[in-house]
Amino acid sequence: MSTGPAVAVHGLRKNYGKVEAVKGVDFEVAPGEVFGFLGPNGAGKTTTISMLCTLVDPTGGSALVAGHDVVRERDEVRRNIGLVFQDPTLDGYLSAEQNLRFHAELYGVPKNVVGDRIRQVVEMVALWDRKDAKVMTFSGGMKRRLEIARGLLHSPRVLFLDEPTVGLDPQTRSAIWGYINELRRLEDITIFMTTHYMDEAEYCDRIAIIDHGEVVVIDSPEALKASVGKDRVQIHTGDDAAAIAALRERFGVEAAVREGAVTFAVASGEEFVPRLFAELGMPITSVSVSRPSLDDVFMSYTGSTIRDAESGADAMSWMRTMARR
Repeated sequence: MSTGPAVAVHGLRKNYGKVEAVKGVDFEVAPGEVFGFLGPNGAGKTTTISMLCTLVDPTGGSALVAGHDVVRERDEVRRNIGLVFQDPTLDGYLSAEQNLRFHAELYGVPKNVVGDRIRQVVEMVALWDRKDAKVMTFSGGMKRRLEIARGLLHSPRVLFLDEPTVGLDPQTRSAIWGYINELRRLEDITIFMTTHYMDEAEYCDRIAIIDHGEVVVIDSPEALKASVGKDRVQIHTGDDAAAIAALRERFGVEAAVREGAVTFAVASGEEFVPRLFAELGMPITSVSVSRPSLDDVFMSYTGSTIRDAESGADAMSWMRTMARR
């Protein structure tokens, strides 16, 4: 058994024709760590996780998962990982237990331990009372919990979660993370997850922010927020362009329109607001001040909020679709 990193990535690249989906990323994940890939849709998160899980061949670079090369030792990698896909992959016509028994057969789990292991992982996600029910009768959150149980069934060393709570309501998302934290306590496992939810990234020990196929920064959530060091101020006025110009001329502050408001960062935002009303030289209809968040971190390192980045990615995807017609 390897004593090195659970995941080690060096110069990993993936091209689709002329499109560079992943541009030579480097990072390592320690054993037992919860490591998050944070970025907007289209940033390269799923492509990276697909290469690490041997579903997609890299164009260049190298990656080791559980000490095994993702290109030369594909079978060994697959034996040592669990994967919860972004899209559901359960058979709705089978019961929860039947889905898990099928998975156990695929992974060669010894027959004499299958029953006990199924009970262990299903109880872990609080679904034992529904083990005989067809999966088509499950809610979205229940299906996600069952998929996590399935990913754990063969006792992997690394569990990959690709957008584990996408499409779920906030209450269900919080419950899913309760189960994930519990399994981390009970299982000797490393968790590698992708997300574009800022609150979800807070659960990680460390985060890698990825944008346009590149890792721009890696650190703990608290360290990343501390690196921003300024408060975020958003104002609404009758003339955004004039407000941006006035902030630059009168305060030396650079601002931009983000999420429909003039947005900028200053130290001690609450102390700055009275000066803003007195000296900006134009009416302000509303103002908000917030402490540094992961959204501010993303904006600081990439130049846009994650929501703005996703809007831009959606627009580019639409234009590419229209161009093919």
